[in-house]
Amino acid sequence: MDEFSIIGISRGNEYSPNHVDNDAAIFNKVADELRLLGCKVELYAEKEFVACGAKADVIFDMARDRATIARLKSLEDEGALVVNSAYGIDNCVCRPMTELLIQHGVPHPRSFVISTDRQFEEDCYPCWIKRGDSHAMVKEDVCYATDKEEVERVLADFRSRHIPVAVINEHLQGDLIKFYGVQGTDFFYWFYPSPCSHSKFGLEKINGVAKGIPFNEEELKKYSDMAAEVLNVPIYGGDCVVSADGELKIIDFNDWPSFARCREEAGVKIAECIYNRVKKKQMKK
Repeated sequence: MDEFSIIGISRGNEYSPNHVDNDAAIFNKVADELRLLGCKVELYAEKEFVACGAKADVIFDMARDRATIARLKSLEDEGALVVNSAYGIDNCVCRPMTELLIQHGVPHPRSFVISTDRQFEEDCYPCWIKRGDSHAMVKEDVCYATDKEEVERVLADFRSRHIPVAVINEHLQGDLIKFYGVQGTDFFYWFYPSPCSHSKFGLEKINGVAKGIPFNEEELKKYSDMAAEVLNVPIYGGDCVVSADGELKIIDFNDWPSFARCREEAGVKIAECIYNRVKKKQMKK
């Protein structure tokens, strides 16, 4: 295969709470692996990419900034291959993610999408309240509540920060699992976030130390790949809860996480995923 040029767009630091170094490390690892595959790789920060008007037939990105995502959508509409797709990144915002996973039958907690200027009337305690209009950027964007008064306090805070919509998920008892995957490859990695300290905001402590409840690992990968397909994010990570009887429910899904615990292997597989998609695109010409 002839050498081809590819652009990489890193994630702005403000979108990597407590994970700036980890996000940069996986991004640079993928760039290095693509170079080893013979690719010419040019890297940009999010704001730099938009400001200079750069463009390419192939782009890999960890974008989160609205201007970057709008620019990537425009390039995708013109025929560029973008991994992860800007449309997929938008699908991982809490409201559309919740609606799409439920609509397509991916196991998910009982959930409600509400305007923050309305009271929450459902009996669903304890629960999680998440900002529905963007990815979580600060700790206050994802809150645990045990009663109606706590929910109302969170919604009032959202209103004060001009967040128009919230997603409320029932809290699930059981073992919390984090997982990473790369669609189209054999890579899949999962682990218990407790008692380790791998966390953006420290909220994993709510579920406590994992008990090691038996579950079907192949089923977890199946549901994760299903979610990746539904949301259009081949490079993904997420969170799942295993109930006492081994039932799995995906509670969160992310476009291109840090892969911090498995970076070396993941970087190779992500580059492989991008490279194979480029080859497939070229064969269609």
